[in-house]
Amino acid sequence: MYAEFTDDLVTGNEMIDGQHRELIGKINDLLVSCEDRSNQSGAARLLNYLADYTEFHFNEEEAFQKEIGYPGLKEHQEKHRELRHTVQELHDMLTEEEGPTDAFVAKVSENVRDWLYYHIKGFDRSVAEYKFMRDSAERI
Repeated sequence: MYAEFTDDLVTGNEMIDGQHRELIGKINDLLVSCEDRSNQSGAARLLNYLADYTEFHFNEEEAFQKEIGYPGLKEHQEKHRELRHTVQELHDMLTEEEGPTDAFVAKVSENVRDWLYYHIKGFDRSVAEYKFMRDSAERI
């Protein structure tokens, strides 16, 4: 099952929402590459690209949180470390299993796609809400 950017994933922050759309596209590209189970190099290339883009996105998100004085930054960073660890496990799995197996695809779906959905709906939305509340308080 592919990932989809739906209305319940919108945070209201243009930069973050745009990057989330891009991340979901990269997850889908990886899943498509896995349809040919013998395409280890294609899956590895897309996993590397996903890892690089995820790192870029996390750095942008964390810089934004620092800029607005978000009080949950440390916890948010810990959640980002979880996904980095998962991506490393996927790299190891891809190498050990000599290609994108059913277990690899399941891990991408469960531990990357589902993690991202949960993270956006909870952690990222709370950042956007914090910024909105902070900006609204400054107008009063």
